[in-house]
This record gives sequence, structure tokens and C-alpha cells, in this order.
Amino acid sequence: MANNDEAAAVRPLTLAWVGRHLEAGERIVGIEALHGGITADMRRLTIGARDGGTQDGGTRDLVLRSFVDPFSAGHAEDWLNREACALALLEGTGVPAPRLVAVDPTAAHCEYPSLLMTHLAGRTVLDDEGVETRVPLLARQLVAIHALRPAERPREYVALTTADTVVTPEGADAAAWAAAIDVIRRPAPPYEGRFLHRDFQPGNVLFDVPPSNPAGARITGVVDWAATSWGPADLDVAHCSTNLALLHGPAWGLRFAEAYEEAGGVLAAAASERLYWRVRDALACSEEVQLVARPWREAGRTELTTRAVEERLDAYVTALMDTLG
Repeated sequence: MANNDEAAAVRPLTLAWVGRHLEAGERIVGIEALHGGITADMRRLTIGARDGGTQDGGTRDLVLRSFVDPFSAGHAEDWLNREACALALLEGTGVPAPRLVAVDPTAAHCEYPSLLMTHLAGRTVLDDEGVETRVPLLARQLVAIHALRPAERPREYVALTTADTVVTPEGADAAAWAAAIDVIRRPAPPYEGRFLHRDFQPGNVLFDVPPSNPAGARITGVVDWAATSWGPADLDVAHCSTNLALLHGPAWGLRFAEAYEEAGGVLAAAASERLYWRVRDALACSEEVQLVARPWREAGRTELTTRAVEERLDAYVTALMDTLG
């Protein structure tokens, strides 16, 4: 097996479980860590036949998600069941999502709760270069996700942030943050429910970007469906907007909602309702800036220190209150 150091990170019971879900005559010939996840360990498994390839002479890749962190393990059963249901629902819809191979949500067979799925081509792109091309693509993809009408709805969305849990960054615009916190003291506005990804953002979207033609970028996959929910389209749009603001600057956070509507998406009619969802997501991010920034730095955006991201979050919240408040 290739990459023995990485192989050691996948425990024997899990390897045996994976092996039972391979085609006859196949085996794992390589294991590689995938970076960027916050809650789970991700491994790409290269699968070949015993003679070195698959039945057609090549290899194929699968992705193994395992919840090894004790805190995450407490939520793993719910998250993995939701993701398995979402992947099954998405198959054949045209939304480019992985295909479910197997799931062990309670670690009945593996050392840790795990899910095995197909690997999608492409890569996450977090650089500033080409963002003007990617934002409309992200918007169109999200409109397509929200257009899905599953026979069985996922559970209603959950929003845990309250006015009392918001963490105002050091040196932030105190008046803007106080006004923003007052916004989420109000009851949630009424909404028409939609199928939500609930963590739709650049880190969960794969692109093919031709090196010679960045404007020819296309989306090849949307991953991490563990938080799939039913709720307002505004909530998914708000989440992607916040991430774009922190990655590329507040102007791109403001731009995404416009791109979503230009792609045919429908948001709340009243400005006050749009503000509620946008502010709610931005303030939720205030509680986990360190968690959000770490995988971005690991992916090469080393300038996005916790402090730099806090400053961008402050600028974005202030812009929201100036623009929509």
C-alpha cells in the first residue's frame, strides 16, 4: 500500500470495513490526507485491483470521512445520517455531489463514525485571483440546489447564535455591532422553505480552472452535505456571503446576494428580512473565527490570520448595517 504514514492514520477496523465495500478483486493502493475540513478527518483512498489497477486497468478514488475528535463524535451519528440521506437524494439530480458508497454512523464496524463516498474531480479555489468569475458560478449552483424539491424534507434549520453569544472583535465598530446584535434579538422573519446545503461556501465547492484560462472555470462538485436542512434561501446566501467577505473582502460578501438574484434566485422581499439573515450568519461567524481561518491558512492563504479575519468581519458587519440597516 502506498503512503504508509497516511495509511497508519486509518485504523485497521476501518480499513477492513472499507475493504468490504470494494468491488471483487479490488484493494486500497494509496491513502492521502485531504486538508481543509474542520470537524472530521478526510482521506482520499486510491483503489486498484490486486494487479495494480481496477478491472479496466486504471485506478479510482474514494473519500473516507471519519469523526475522530471527541466533541465531533458526539454529533457524528446525526451528521453522517443526514449526509448519507442527502447524497442519496442528490444522485441523479444534476447537482454535482459525491455518490454514497457506505456509512457507519455509530462506529459499529469502524474505530470511528465514518462515511465512504466517491471522489470528485476538481479542487477548492480560495485565491483572490479569478473571484469575479467564480462568484456567478457559485450563485448559479446555489440556485440549482435551492430548486430541489425532495419527497422527504430534511430537518428544519438550526441557528444557535444568540445576542448573548456573539463575540465582538477587539477594536470593532461598537455602534455597528450593537445595532447588528439588536437585529438578531428580533424573531426570525417568516420565510418560504427551501432545500439548504447549510454550509455552502468556497471551501465546499470544487472547481476545474484551466491554467491558461481562469475565466473558463467551472464547478465540478459540491461537498460536505452533513448540515443539510430546510429553511430560507437567504440563510445559505448569507453564509456564502460571509465566507466571501472574509476570504476576499466585504465587497464580495455584498456582491454575492446580487449574483444569486441575477442567477434567478429569490430572496426575502423586505430589506429588514434580508438584513436579519445576513447579520445572523455574520455574527455566528464571530464565535468561531479561529476555526474558520485555520483551514484557509493551511490551504495557502497564510495572510488570513485570526486577527485579519476579525478585521474583515468587522468591516463586513459595518457594511451590512450601512447598506441594509
